[in-house]
Amino acid sequence: MNLKSLIVIVFFGITENTYNSEKDYMDIGEDIGVPEDFTTGEMVSGMWWRHLVSGGVAGGVSRTCTAPLDRIKVYLQVHGTRHCKIKSCFRYMLREGGSISLWRGNGINVLKIGPESALKFMAYEQIKRTIKGDDVRELGLYERLMAGSLAGGISQSAIYPLEVLKTRFALRKTGEYSGLVDATKKIYRQGGLKSFYRGYVPNLMGIIPYAGIDLAVYETLKNRYLQTHDKNEQPPFWILLLCGTASSTAGQVCSYPLALVRTRLQADMSPGKPNTMVAVFKEIIKNEGIRGLYRGLTPNFLKVAPAVSISYMVYETVRDFLGVNMT
Repeated sequence: MNLKSLIVIVFFGITENTYNSEKDYMDIGEDIGVPEDFTTGEMVSGMWWRHLVSGGVAGGVSRTCTAPLDRIKVYLQVHGTRHCKIKSCFRYMLREGGSISLWRGNGINVLKIGPESALKFMAYEQIKRTIKGDDVRELGLYERLMAGSLAGGISQSAIYPLEVLKTRFALRKTGEYSGLVDATKKIYRQGGLKSFYRGYVPNLMGIIPYAGIDLAVYETLKNRYLQTHDKNEQPPFWILLLCGTASSTAGQVCSYPLALVRTRLQADMSPGKPNTMVAVFKEIIKNEGIRGLYRGLTPNFLKVAPAVSISYMVYETVRDFLGVNMT
């Protein structure tokens, strides 16, 4: 996809209809998309928190099922040519720590779903009220994107130390940390509170391109489908699955270099190593070329479809159990 076609897709998607709630169950391990809008009735009835719980449970199950691919992605991002193939990386992890080691870092990845979702939801609602003022109108898509990006930035700022811990646990060797408290103490001793915010800048910078592309591509594909079908009927699951997979993939491709740089900064505090975003970019391009900015992208792609499918099925099950009837 060249730059011209990308701009066309984004522009066309943003000028289409509103971003509906069907995509909010699609958890792929990155919670930086635009949050859902709830109706006044759903807010008053308390249906919103049941929906958030359903999404949280779905995200936890989905992330756990795809955790081995996520850990392989982190390894490839950080170690570059040291473990340059998925198969060799997989074998190394099994030799080093056994099958259970494939899930290192997953506990923290699941743990952060609750506070991250709650913070983003509360921030999003407050920002929406600030933008609308006394106006009762619904926000336009540009306004939703802005509000969602700001809310994502706020929630990411609050839970970012957990992101650093997740990366360190995913990369740790057997016996390196005895637990979460031990890891926190050791990271703090390496560089104080700053250690828990390494990679924070590229992480924030990646929110807008990811959320914008994800939002635009999903709406574009879904509305293309609705042009030839009954607009009053909900698109079938497989259409939403394809739209969600394609939009998430497009968003990840555009923001992936920033995510890779973030992960490398989170992982490495060795003396003499680059400790700024620009320095890491330069080192990667110098030593590995442009392709180095996309290391680990393949396992990231491989986990999108199963992550979306699993989170959808679990979400529907929990939603029915809690009596959620989202309109």
